[in-house]
Amino acid sequence: MRTSDEHAAPSRAHPAPPEHERLAVAANVFALLSDPTRLHLLWTLAEGEADVGRLTEACGASRTAVSQHLAKLRLAGLVESRKQSRNVIYRLRDGHLRLLVMEALNHADHVVTGEPFHD
Repeated sequence: MRTSDEHAAPSRAHPAPPEHERLAVAANVFALLSDPTRLHLLWTLAEGEADVGRLTEACGASRTAVSQHLAKLRLAGLVESRKQSRNVIYRLRDGHLRLLVMEALNHADHVVTGEPFHD
């Protein structure tokens, strides 16, 4: 039998002050997101899995650059890869990263368009 807690939405609150290790991990994620090409790759992967060819097309960078960015993201644990025939397919590791990318871009929408900010 499942309890009601098992169906609860994941918490977006973080009430306890984060210790140094959590802050360092979070700062590393933001550092990886600070590159526009990597952010574009993550946004594309937020829509679903993709191979290097599709990601190259989507972000307009060279195949070499996309591969290098994907290697950094994979080593950092932000994306995962799997082989499918002769292609390597990439995907986001988790939904938290998807939400983070989308929220960063939603914030940018407000800055670029001048639309008022909200909670």
